[in-house]
Amino acid sequence: MDGIVERHSPGLDELGKVARHDLARLNYPPANWVPEKNGPDGKPVLDVLIVGAGMCGQTVGWGLLREGIRNIRVIERNRHGQEGPWNTTARMPTLRSPKHLTGPDLGVPSLTFRAWYEAQHGAEGWEKLYKIPRLDWLSYLLWVRKVVDLEVENGVSLLKVETAGDFLQASLSTGETIFVRKIVLANGRDGSGGFRWPSFPSFDPDDPARAGRVHHTLEEIDFAAFKGKRLGILGVLATAIDNACTALEAGAREAICYARRPHLPQVNKSKGVSFPGFQRGQGMLDDDWRWKIYTYMLAAGSPPPHESVLRAQKLPGFAFRFSEPWLDVKIEKDGVTVTTAKATERFDAVLIGTGFDIDLARRPELQSFVANVTLWGDRRAQTEASANAEAARYPYLGPGFELIEKVPGRTPHLGDIHLFNWGSILSHGALAGDIPGLFVGATRLVQAISHSLFRQDVERHFQRMVDLEDPELAPTDYFVPRDKRAGTL
Repeated sequence: MDGIVERHSPGLDELGKVARHDLARLNYPPANWVPEKNGPDGKPVLDVLIVGAGMCGQTVGWGLLREGIRNIRVIERNRHGQEGPWNTTARMPTLRSPKHLTGPDLGVPSLTFRAWYEAQHGAEGWEKLYKIPRLDWLSYLLWVRKVVDLEVENGVSLLKVETAGDFLQASLSTGETIFVRKIVLANGRDGSGGFRWPSFPSFDPDDPARAGRVHHTLEEIDFAAFKGKRLGILGVLATAIDNACTALEAGAREAICYARRPHLPQVNKSKGVSFPGFQRGQGMLDDDWRWKIYTYMLAAGSPPPHESVLRAQKLPGFAFRFSEPWLDVKIEKDGVTVTTAKATERFDAVLIGTGFDIDLARRPELQSFVANVTLWGDRRAQTEASANAEAARYPYLGPGFELIEKVPGRTPHLGDIHLFNWGSILSHGALAGDIPGLFVGATRLVQAISHSLFRQDVERHFQRMVDLEDPELAPTDYFVPRDKRAGTL
Protein backbone atom coordinates (compact mmCIF):
# COMPACT_ATOMS: atom_id res chain seq x y z
CA MET A 1 0.00 0.00 0.00
CA ASP A 2 1.34 3.38 -0.97
CA GLY A 3 1.66 6.36 1.34
CA ILE A 4 -0.42 9.52 1.28
CA VAL A 5 0.07 11.20 -2.04
CA GLU A 6 -0.79 14.87 -1.56
CA ARG A 7 1.15 17.07 -3.96
CA HIS A 8 2.77 20.45 -3.49
CA SER A 9 4.31 22.63 -6.19
CA PRO A 10 4.44 26.33 -7.12
CA GLY A 11 2.05 25.60 -10.00
CA LEU A 12 -0.47 23.94 -7.71
CA ASP A 13 -0.17 26.72 -5.16
CA GLU A 14 -0.99 29.25 -7.87
CA LEU A 15 -3.86 27.13 -9.20
CA GLY A 16 -5.27 26.89 -5.68
CA LYS A 17 -5.39 30.69 -5.52
CA VAL A 18 -7.10 30.86 -8.90
CA ALA A 19 -9.64 28.21 -7.90
CA ARG A 20 -10.47 29.93 -4.62
CA HIS A 21 -10.94 33.20 -6.48
CA ASP A 22 -13.22 31.45 -8.95
CA LEU A 23 -15.24 30.04 -6.06
CA ALA A 24 -15.48 33.49 -4.49
CA ARG A 25 -16.81 34.79 -7.81
CA LEU A 26 -19.47 32.10 -7.58
CA ASN A 27 -20.30 33.24 -4.03
CA TYR A 28 -18.97 30.00 -2.54
CA PRO A 29 -19.83 29.04 0.08
CA PRO A 30 -23.18 30.84 0.39
CA ALA A 31 -24.78 31.39 3.77
CA ASN A 32 -26.62 28.49 5.34
CA TRP A 33 -30.36 28.83 4.69
CA VAL A 34 -31.67 25.72 6.46
CA PRO A 35 -33.45 26.58 9.74
CA GLU A 36 -31.94 25.01 12.83
CA LYS A 37 -33.87 22.24 14.58
CA ASN A 38 -33.30 20.65 17.96
CA GLY A 39 -33.42 16.93 18.62
CA PRO A 40 -34.84 14.96 21.56
CA ASP A 41 -31.61 15.65 23.42
CA GLY A 42 -32.09 19.41 23.03
CA LYS A 43 -29.04 19.72 20.79
CA PRO A 44 -29.09 21.02 17.20
CA VAL A 45 -29.91 18.32 14.69
CA LEU A 46 -27.47 17.65 11.87
CA ASP A 47 -29.03 18.35 8.47
CA VAL A 48 -26.99 15.84 6.46
CA LEU A 49 -24.60 13.06 7.45
CA ILE A 50 -22.48 11.80 4.55
CA VAL A 51 -21.00 8.34 5.08
CA GLY A 52 -17.88 7.94 2.98
CA ALA A 53 -15.40 10.56 1.76
CA GLY A 54 -14.26 8.93 -1.44
CA MET A 55 -14.94 10.45 -4.83
CA CYS A 56 -18.75 10.28 -4.44
CA GLY A 57 -19.07 11.39 -0.83
CA GLN A 58 -16.59 14.22 -1.28
CA THR A 59 -18.40 15.55 -4.34
CA VAL A 60 -21.79 15.42 -2.63
CA GLY A 61 -20.34 17.17 0.43
CA TRP A 62 -19.00 20.14 -1.45
CA GLY A 63 -22.11 20.19 -3.62
CA LEU A 64 -24.20 20.66 -0.46
CA LEU A 65 -21.91 23.45 0.75
CA ARG A 66 -22.29 25.11 -2.64
CA GLU A 67 -26.07 24.83 -2.26
CA GLY A 68 -25.98 26.66 1.09
CA ILE A 69 -26.54 23.51 3.16
CA ARG A 70 -23.68 23.82 5.61
CA ASN A 71 -24.84 21.95 8.70
CA ILE A 72 -23.30 18.68 7.50
CA ARG A 73 -20.72 16.12 8.56
CA VAL A 74 -18.67 13.88 6.31
CA ILE A 75 -17.31 10.75 7.98
CA GLU A 76 -14.86 8.24 6.54
CA ARG A 77 -13.87 4.93 8.13
CA ASN A 78 -10.35 4.95 6.64
CA ARG A 79 -7.53 7.27 7.52
CA HIS A 80 -6.54 10.27 5.44
CA GLY A 81 -5.17 9.25 2.04
CA GLN A 82 -7.03 5.93 1.98
CA GLU A 83 -10.47 7.20 1.02
CA GLY A 84 -11.92 5.14 -1.80
CA PRO A 85 -10.04 2.28 -3.45
CA TRP A 86 -7.24 4.26 -5.07
CA ASN A 87 -4.59 3.74 -2.40
CA THR A 88 -5.83 0.43 -1.04
CA THR A 89 -7.56 -2.18 -3.21
CA ALA A 90 -7.32 -0.64 -6.70
CA ARG A 91 -4.35 -2.28 -8.42
CA MET A 92 -4.39 -0.89 -11.96
CA PRO A 93 -1.66 1.56 -13.00
CA THR A 94 -4.13 3.97 -14.63
CA LEU A 95 -7.84 4.74 -14.47
CA ARG A 96 -10.08 3.09 -17.06
CA SER A 97 -11.80 6.37 -17.92
CA PRO A 98 -10.44 8.80 -20.55
CA LYS A 99 -8.36 11.60 -19.08
CA HIS A 100 -10.71 14.39 -20.18
CA LEU A 101 -13.68 13.36 -18.03
CA THR A 102 -14.89 15.72 -15.32
CA GLY A 103 -17.02 15.27 -12.21
CA PRO A 104 -15.45 16.15 -8.85
CA ASP A 105 -15.05 19.73 -10.10
CA LEU A 106 -18.84 20.27 -10.37
CA GLY A 107 -18.34 22.45 -13.40
CA VAL A 108 -15.62 24.77 -12.05
CA PRO A 109 -12.85 24.76 -14.71
CA SER A 110 -10.00 25.52 -12.29
CA LEU A 111 -10.99 22.46 -10.22
CA THR A 112 -10.80 19.95 -13.09
CA PHE A 113 -8.19 17.22 -13.22
CA ARG A 114 -6.83 18.81 -16.38
CA ALA A 115 -6.22 22.10 -14.57
CA TRP A 116 -4.54 20.22 -11.71
CA TYR A 117 -2.31 18.27 -14.08
CA GLU A 118 -1.38 21.22 -16.29
CA ALA A 119 -0.42 23.25 -13.22
CA GLN A 120 2.36 20.71 -12.64
CA HIS A 121 3.23 19.49 -16.15
CA GLY A 122 2.06 22.23 -18.49
CA ALA A 123 -0.11 21.99 -21.59
CA GLU A 124 2.51 19.83 -23.31
CA GLY A 125 2.47 17.39 -20.43
CA TRP A 126 -1.31 17.14 -20.70
CA GLU A 127 -1.10 16.38 -24.41
CA LYS A 128 1.42 13.60 -23.75
CA LEU A 129 -0.67 12.04 -20.95
CA TYR A 130 -2.41 8.84 -22.06
CA LYS A 131 -4.62 8.04 -19.07
CA ILE A 132 -4.74 9.23 -15.47
CA PRO A 133 -2.33 7.44 -13.12
CA ARG A 134 -4.30 5.92 -10.26
CA LEU A 135 -2.47 7.70 -7.44
CA ASP A 136 -2.57 11.00 -9.33
CA TRP A 137 -6.35 10.73 -9.20
CA LEU A 138 -6.24 10.34 -5.42
CA SER A 139 -3.86 13.29 -5.11
CA TYR A 140 -6.21 15.36 -7.23
CA LEU A 141 -9.25 14.45 -5.11
CA LEU A 142 -7.42 15.40 -1.92
CA TRP A 143 -6.43 18.72 -3.51
CA VAL A 144 -10.03 19.50 -4.51
CA ARG A 145 -11.21 18.73 -0.98
CA LYS A 146 -8.62 21.11 0.43
CA VAL A 147 -9.47 23.94 -1.98
CA VAL A 148 -13.22 23.79 -1.33
CA ASP A 149 -12.60 23.55 2.45
CA LEU A 150 -14.59 20.37 2.94
CA GLU A 151 -13.97 18.93 6.39
CA VAL A 152 -13.74 15.15 6.65
CA GLU A 153 -13.68 13.14 9.85
CA ASN A 154 -11.38 10.22 9.15
CA GLY A 155 -11.45 7.05 11.21
CA VAL A 156 -15.20 7.34 11.90
CA SER A 157 -17.76 4.71 10.85
CA LEU A 158 -21.54 4.54 10.87
CA LEU A 159 -22.64 1.58 12.98
CA LYS A 160 -26.43 1.82 13.04
CA VAL A 161 -29.34 3.93 11.82
CA GLU A 162 -32.76 3.98 13.48
CA THR A 163 -35.86 6.15 13.46
CA ALA A 164 -36.10 8.53 16.41
CA GLY A 165 -39.29 10.58 16.37
CA ASP A 166 -39.03 13.25 13.69
CA PHE A 167 -35.45 12.34 12.81
CA LEU A 168 -32.98 9.57 12.10
CA GLN A 169 -30.66 8.48 14.87
CA ALA A 170 -27.14 7.51 13.84
CA SER A 171 -24.72 5.59 16.07
CA LEU A 172 -21.06 6.24 15.23
CA SER A 173 -17.91 4.31 16.01
CA THR A 174 -16.75 7.23 18.18
CA GLY A 175 -19.49 6.37 20.67
CA GLU A 176 -21.61 9.32 19.57
CA THR A 177 -25.33 9.08 18.97
CA ILE A 178 -26.52 11.93 16.79
CA PHE A 179 -29.87 13.01 15.36
CA VAL A 180 -29.91 13.62 11.63
CA ARG A 181 -32.43 14.80 9.02
CA LYS A 182 -30.75 13.15 6.03
CA ILE A 183 -28.15 10.42 5.58
CA VAL A 184 -26.20 9.84 2.35
CA LEU A 185 -24.57 6.43 2.04
CA ALA A 186 -21.62 7.09 -0.27
CA ASN A 187 -19.76 4.06 1.01
CA GLY A 188 -18.33 2.51 -2.11
CA ARG A 189 -18.90 -0.33 -4.51
CA ASP A 190 -19.72 -2.77 -1.74
CA GLY A 191 -21.83 -0.26 0.18
CA SER A 192 -25.10 -1.99 -0.77
CA GLY A 193 -23.92 -5.48 0.08
CA GLY A 194 -20.48 -7.00 0.38
CA PHE A 195 -17.90 -9.26 -1.22
CA ARG A 196 -19.30 -11.95 -3.46
CA TRP A 197 -17.96 -15.34 -2.39
CA PRO A 198 -18.62 -18.38 -4.57
CA SER A 199 -20.13 -21.43 -2.90
CA PHE A 200 -17.85 -24.48 -2.70
CA PRO A 201 -18.37 -27.68 -0.67
CA SER A 202 -15.11 -27.37 1.28
CA PHE A 203 -14.80 -23.59 1.63
CA ASP A 204 -16.18 -21.15 4.18
CA PRO A 205 -15.12 -17.49 3.77
CA ASP A 206 -15.54 -17.01 7.53
CA ASP A 207 -13.04 -19.79 8.31
CA PRO A 208 -9.99 -18.23 10.05
CA ALA A 209 -7.86 -20.75 8.17
CA ARG A 210 -8.25 -18.75 4.97
CA ALA A 211 -5.94 -16.00 6.31
CA GLY A 212 -2.95 -15.85 4.02
CA ARG A 213 -4.34 -18.61 1.81
CA VAL A 214 -7.59 -17.37 0.26
CA HIS A 215 -8.11 -13.69 -0.44
CA HIS A 216 -10.88 -11.74 -2.09
CA THR A 217 -9.38 -9.44 -4.71
CA LEU A 218 -11.15 -6.46 -3.11
CA GLU A 219 -9.43 -7.01 0.24
CA GLU A 220 -6.16 -5.43 1.25
CA ILE A 221 -3.45 -7.96 0.43
CA ASP A 222 0.26 -8.23 1.26
CA PHE A 223 1.54 -9.06 -2.23
CA ALA A 224 5.15 -9.27 -1.04
CA ALA A 225 4.17 -12.49 0.76
CA PHE A 226 3.57 -14.11 -2.66
CA LYS A 227 7.20 -13.94 -3.75
CA GLY A 228 8.13 -17.23 -5.39
CA LYS A 229 4.59 -18.59 -4.93
CA ARG A 230 2.10 -20.14 -7.34
CA LEU A 231 -1.32 -18.49 -7.34
CA GLY A 232 -4.73 -19.43 -8.69
CA ILE A 233 -7.18 -16.62 -9.45
CA LEU A 234 -10.89 -17.17 -9.94
CA GLY A 235 -12.03 -14.64 -12.53
CA VAL A 236 -10.75 -13.06 -15.72
CA LEU A 237 -12.14 -9.54 -15.55
CA ALA A 238 -10.33 -6.33 -14.68
CA THR A 239 -9.88 -6.77 -10.94
CA ALA A 240 -8.77 -10.39 -11.22
CA ILE A 241 -6.19 -9.59 -13.89
CA ASP A 242 -4.89 -6.52 -12.05
CA ASN A 243 -4.41 -8.60 -8.89
CA ALA A 244 -2.62 -11.32 -10.83
CA CYS A 245 -0.29 -8.75 -12.40
CA THR A 246 0.39 -7.07 -9.06
CA ALA A 247 1.32 -10.45 -7.56
CA LEU A 248 3.68 -11.30 -10.43
CA GLU A 249 5.29 -7.87 -10.28
CA ALA A 250 5.84 -8.46 -6.57
CA GLY A 251 7.73 -11.70 -7.34
CA ALA A 252 5.11 -14.41 -7.58
CA ARG A 253 6.24 -17.34 -9.73
CA GLU A 254 2.95 -18.03 -11.45
CA ALA A 255 -0.57 -16.56 -11.55
CA ILE A 256 -3.32 -18.34 -13.47
CA CYS A 257 -6.74 -16.76 -14.06
CA TYR A 258 -9.66 -19.17 -14.51
CA ALA A 259 -13.05 -18.62 -16.15
CA ARG A 260 -16.21 -20.58 -16.89
CA ARG A 261 -16.66 -18.75 -20.17
CA PRO A 262 -14.78 -19.81 -23.32
CA HIS A 263 -13.19 -16.40 -23.91
CA LEU A 264 -13.02 -12.88 -22.50
CA PRO A 265 -16.06 -10.60 -22.91
CA GLN A 266 -15.37 -8.54 -26.00
CA VAL A 267 -17.55 -5.40 -25.87
CA ASN A 268 -17.85 -2.79 -23.12
CA LYS A 269 -21.51 -1.90 -23.53
CA SER A 270 -21.23 0.93 -20.99
CA LYS A 271 -19.30 2.95 -23.57
CA GLY A 272 -22.50 3.10 -25.58
CA VAL A 273 -24.39 4.85 -22.79
CA SER A 274 -21.75 7.28 -21.56
CA PHE A 275 -23.29 10.50 -22.81
CA PRO A 276 -25.34 13.24 -21.09
CA GLY A 277 -28.71 12.23 -22.52
CA PHE A 278 -28.43 8.72 -21.14
CA GLN A 279 -26.91 9.79 -17.85
CA ARG A 280 -29.70 12.29 -17.24
CA GLY A 281 -32.45 10.27 -18.83
CA GLN A 282 -31.98 6.74 -17.50
CA GLY A 283 -33.43 7.55 -14.09
CA MET A 284 -36.42 9.28 -15.71
CA LEU A 285 -37.51 6.26 -17.74
CA ASP A 286 -40.36 3.97 -16.73
CA ASP A 287 -39.62 0.77 -14.83
CA ASP A 288 -39.85 -1.44 -17.90
CA TRP A 289 -37.11 0.44 -19.73
CA ARG A 290 -34.83 0.75 -16.72
CA TRP A 291 -35.17 -2.96 -16.02
CA LYS A 292 -34.58 -3.87 -19.66
CA ILE A 293 -31.47 -1.72 -19.96
CA TYR A 294 -29.65 -2.87 -16.87
CA THR A 295 -30.58 -6.53 -16.88
CA TYR A 296 -29.02 -6.52 -20.35
CA MET A 297 -25.95 -4.66 -19.07
CA LEU A 298 -25.50 -7.02 -16.13
CA ALA A 299 -25.84 -10.09 -18.34
CA ALA A 300 -23.48 -8.74 -21.01
CA GLY A 301 -20.63 -8.12 -18.60
CA SER A 302 -17.66 -5.95 -19.49
CA PRO A 303 -14.24 -6.93 -20.84
CA PRO A 304 -11.11 -6.03 -18.94
CA PRO A 305 -9.41 -2.95 -20.40
CA HIS A 306 -6.88 -3.81 -23.06
CA GLU A 307 -4.23 -2.09 -20.92
CA SER A 308 -4.76 -4.71 -18.21
CA VAL A 309 -4.54 -7.59 -20.68
CA LEU A 310 -1.40 -6.15 -22.30
CA ARG A 311 0.13 -5.76 -18.86
CA ALA A 312 -0.57 -9.41 -18.14
CA GLN A 313 0.70 -10.67 -21.50
CA LYS A 314 4.12 -9.18 -20.81
CA LEU A 315 4.57 -10.96 -17.48
CA PRO A 316 6.20 -14.41 -17.33
CA GLY A 317 4.08 -16.78 -15.29
CA PHE A 318 0.70 -15.36 -16.32
CA ALA A 319 -1.93 -17.55 -17.98
CA PHE A 320 -5.65 -17.72 -18.72
CA ARG A 321 -7.62 -20.95 -18.38
CA PHE A 322 -10.95 -20.62 -20.15
CA SER A 323 -13.88 -23.07 -19.96
CA GLU A 324 -12.53 -24.35 -16.66
CA PRO A 325 -14.83 -23.46 -13.75
CA TRP A 326 -13.84 -24.19 -10.17
CA LEU A 327 -15.81 -26.91 -8.41
CA ASP A 328 -14.18 -26.85 -4.97
CA VAL A 329 -11.59 -25.03 -2.88
CA LYS A 330 -9.93 -26.77 0.07
CA ILE A 331 -7.56 -24.98 2.43
CA GLU A 332 -4.64 -27.08 3.69
CA LYS A 333 -1.62 -26.45 5.88
CA ASP A 334 0.79 -25.89 3.03
CA GLY A 335 -1.52 -24.39 0.43
CA VAL A 336 -4.86 -24.64 -1.30
CA THR A 337 -6.24 -27.44 -3.46
CA VAL A 338 -8.59 -26.32 -6.23
CA THR A 339 -10.75 -28.80 -8.08
CA THR A 340 -11.68 -27.55 -11.53
CA ALA A 341 -13.84 -29.09 -14.23
CA LYS A 342 -10.65 -30.41 -15.84
CA ALA A 343 -8.05 -31.01 -13.14
CA THR A 344 -6.96 -30.83 -9.51
CA GLU A 345 -4.51 -27.98 -8.92
CA ARG A 346 -2.26 -27.11 -5.99
CA PHE A 347 -1.59 -23.46 -5.21
CA ASP A 348 0.25 -21.66 -2.45
CA ALA A 349 -2.67 -19.21 -2.30
CA VAL A 350 -5.76 -18.30 -4.30
CA LEU A 351 -7.51 -15.02 -5.05
CA ILE A 352 -11.27 -14.79 -5.56
CA GLY A 353 -12.05 -12.16 -8.19
CA THR A 354 -15.83 -12.46 -8.25
CA GLY A 355 -16.73 -8.89 -7.34
CA PHE A 356 -19.41 -7.92 -4.87
CA ASP A 357 -23.07 -8.63 -4.19
CA ILE A 358 -25.95 -6.20 -3.96
CA ASP A 359 -27.81 -7.32 -0.83
CA LEU A 360 -28.92 -4.70 1.70
CA ALA A 361 -29.54 -7.47 4.24
CA ARG A 362 -25.75 -7.65 4.61
CA ARG A 363 -25.45 -4.02 5.71
CA PRO A 364 -25.40 -3.90 9.53
CA GLU A 365 -26.16 -0.18 9.67
CA LEU A 366 -29.52 -0.71 7.93
CA GLN A 367 -30.84 -3.69 9.90
CA SER A 368 -33.75 -1.80 11.47
CA PHE A 369 -35.02 -0.83 8.00
CA VAL A 370 -33.95 -3.54 5.59
CA ALA A 371 -37.05 -5.74 5.76
CA ASN A 372 -39.18 -2.83 4.56
CA VAL A 373 -36.94 -1.56 1.75
CA THR A 374 -38.49 -1.85 -1.71
CA LEU A 375 -36.32 -3.86 -4.10
CA TRP A 376 -36.55 -4.10 -7.85
CA GLY A 377 -37.83 -7.64 -7.44
CA ASP A 378 -40.86 -6.20 -5.64
CA ARG A 379 -41.72 -4.16 -8.74
CA ARG A 380 -41.36 -6.92 -11.32
CA ALA A 381 -43.33 -10.05 -12.12
CA GLN A 382 -42.15 -13.11 -10.21
CA THR A 383 -40.97 -14.78 -13.42
CA GLU A 384 -38.83 -11.75 -14.32
CA ALA A 385 -37.39 -11.46 -10.81
CA SER A 386 -36.54 -15.17 -10.68
CA ALA A 387 -34.86 -15.05 -14.07
CA ASN A 388 -32.77 -12.04 -13.00
CA ALA A 389 -32.06 -12.78 -9.34
CA GLU A 390 -29.11 -10.41 -9.09
CA ALA A 391 -31.00 -7.47 -10.58
CA ALA A 392 -34.00 -8.24 -8.37
CA ARG A 393 -31.92 -7.58 -5.23
CA TYR A 394 -31.08 -4.00 -6.21
CA PRO A 395 -32.96 -1.39 -4.14
CA TYR A 396 -35.71 0.45 -5.96
CA LEU A 397 -34.89 4.12 -5.34
CA GLY A 398 -36.87 7.31 -5.62
CA PRO A 399 -35.90 10.26 -7.87
CA GLY A 400 -33.46 11.61 -5.27
CA PHE A 401 -31.69 8.26 -4.63
CA GLU A 402 -33.87 7.76 -1.55
CA LEU A 403 -34.91 4.36 -0.24
CA ILE A 404 -38.64 3.63 -0.53
CA GLU A 405 -40.84 1.80 1.96
CA LYS A 406 -42.34 -1.51 0.89
CA VAL A 407 -45.19 -1.00 3.35
CA PRO A 408 -45.84 2.74 3.76
CA GLY A 409 -45.67 3.96 7.35
CA ARG A 410 -43.92 0.91 8.78
CA THR A 411 -40.44 2.49 8.85
CA PRO A 412 -40.80 6.28 9.12
CA HIS A 413 -37.97 8.35 7.63
CA LEU A 414 -36.63 5.52 5.51
CA GLY A 415 -36.92 7.98 2.62
CA ASP A 416 -34.42 10.24 4.36
CA ILE A 417 -31.70 7.69 3.64
CA HIS A 418 -30.15 8.32 0.22
CA LEU A 419 -28.14 5.55 -1.40
CA PHE A 420 -25.31 7.07 -3.44
CA ASN A 421 -23.32 3.95 -4.18
CA TRP A 422 -23.36 1.14 -6.74
CA GLY A 423 -26.70 -0.11 -5.47
CA SER A 424 -28.35 2.82 -7.27
CA ILE A 425 -27.43 1.68 -10.78
CA LEU A 426 -30.73 0.02 -11.75
CA SER A 427 -32.73 3.06 -10.62
CA HIS A 428 -30.47 5.85 -11.87
CA GLY A 429 -27.74 4.39 -14.06
CA ALA A 430 -24.01 4.55 -13.30
CA LEU A 431 -24.09 7.91 -11.53
CA ALA A 432 -22.63 6.93 -8.16
CA GLY A 433 -19.27 5.26 -8.71
CA ASP A 434 -18.24 5.85 -12.30
CA ILE A 435 -16.54 9.14 -13.11
CA PRO A 436 -18.54 9.91 -16.29
CA GLY A 437 -21.84 10.12 -14.43
CA LEU A 438 -20.65 11.71 -11.19
CA PHE A 439 -21.56 15.30 -12.07
CA VAL A 440 -25.10 14.30 -13.01
CA GLY A 441 -25.54 12.04 -9.99
CA ALA A 442 -24.11 14.36 -7.35
CA THR A 443 -26.06 17.33 -8.71
CA ARG A 444 -29.31 15.33 -8.77
CA LEU A 445 -28.79 14.14 -5.20
CA VAL A 446 -27.87 17.58 -3.85
CA GLN A 447 -30.90 19.17 -5.51
CA ALA A 448 -33.18 16.45 -4.14
CA ILE A 449 -31.90 17.01 -0.60
CA SER A 450 -32.25 20.77 -1.02
CA HIS A 451 -35.84 20.42 -2.25
CA SER A 452 -36.75 18.08 0.58
CA LEU A 453 -35.26 20.26 3.32
CA PHE A 454 -37.05 23.28 1.91
CA ARG A 455 -40.43 21.50 1.70
CA GLN A 456 -40.13 20.29 5.30
CA ASP A 457 -39.66 23.87 6.52
CA VAL A 458 -41.82 25.76 4.03
CA GLU A 459 -44.02 27.25 6.79
CA ARG A 460 -40.96 28.68 8.53
CA HIS A 461 -39.59 30.03 5.26
CA PHE A 462 -42.94 31.64 4.50
CA GLN A 463 -43.09 33.20 7.96
CA ARG A 464 -39.56 34.52 7.57
CA MET A 465 -40.65 36.17 4.35
CA VAL A 466 -43.67 37.70 6.08
CA ASP A 467 -41.58 38.95 9.00
CA LEU A 468 -38.80 40.35 6.84
CA GLU A 469 -38.26 44.07 7.38
CA ASP A 470 -35.84 45.56 4.87
CA PRO A 471 -36.07 49.36 4.77
CA GLU A 472 -34.92 49.65 1.17
CA LEU A 473 -36.32 53.17 0.78
CA ALA A 474 -35.05 54.58 4.10
CA PRO A 475 -32.41 56.75 2.39
CA THR A 476 -35.10 58.36 0.20
CA ASP A 477 -37.93 60.83 0.82
CA TYR A 478 -40.49 58.10 0.21
CA PHE A 479 -39.81 55.77 3.13
CA VAL A 480 -42.91 54.89 5.19
CA PRO A 481 -42.53 53.22 8.61
CA ARG A 482 -44.18 49.82 8.85
CA ASP A 483 -46.93 50.91 11.23
CA LYS A 484 -48.06 53.60 8.78
CA ARG A 485 -48.07 51.56 5.56
CA ALA A 486 -51.19 50.65 3.63
CA GLY A 487 -51.80 46.99 2.85
CA THR A 488 -49.67 44.08 4.03
CA LEU A 489 -46.24 45.62 3.44
